[in-house]
Amino acid sequence: MLLEDKVAIVTGSDSGIGHAIALELAAEGAAVTVNYHKNQDAAEATLASIEAAGGRARIQQADVSSVTDLEALVQETVSAFGRLDIMVNNAGMETRTSVLETTERQFDLVVGIDLKSAFFGVQLAAKQMIEQGGGGRIINISSIHEDWPMPGNAPYCAAKGGVRMLTRTAGVELAPHGITVVGVAPGAVHTPIDEVTLADPAQRAKLESAIPIGRVAEPEEIAHVVAFLASDKASYGTATTITVDGGMMQSSVGL
Repeated sequence: MLLEDKVAIVTGSDSGIGHAIALELAAEGAAVTVNYHKNQDAAEATLASIEAAGGRARIQQADVSSVTDLEALVQETVSAFGRLDIMVNNAGMETRTSVLETTERQFDLVVGIDLKSAFFGVQLAAKQMIEQGGGGRIINISSIHEDWPMPGNAPYCAAKGGVRMLTRTAGVELAPHGITVVGVAPGAVHTPIDEVTLADPAQRAKLESAIPIGRVAEPEEIAHVVAFLASDKASYGTATTITVDGGMMQSSVGL
């Protein structure tokens, strides 16, 4: 197993990509803290799936836009499992609002969950990793929209652009401590956040026609990449982003 005897936190791991990442890390041998904000039942289901497969996990409620809650997430994970080796900053949200229509509250919500939580997740995880020694892996789940504009979703794009530069800067700063920081930028993924689009045959066909591979990703396909990056096999990669989008960003109309 790639992650035997490692300890991981996955924020927002009660559903979607985070759920798949938590299952994958546990399957590769890591003990995992499953984090949720409001949906305890979904977190319990993630925990049950991990334990049914023979893995080790625990659940913990936290609003990751709160530094106090993030501190508790790290501290209680270390109390339960003894250390922290892998931090996956996965929690995210969007409002699907434009520059002209976004309210201050909407902006603060998106930036708080998508960027602030990643920044302080990196900081707090790194401090723990430095204190315990041995380095570590920090993985920020971003989006192709850290680099690729999405009109009508301005706060999300701004936050993910921030995650891109956080990953690069933190990766450089933390390298002397043996801590790598890598982003994973998915394209379209079959998760609850995209369910409305995918349930509409016309909208789904339009989306999939823009993806060279011809389909949206399954969450497990993102989780496989994260597990690799969390392992010693990815020891030389840092301060960069791995794009996993089926070629979507590189597609061309051929003009």
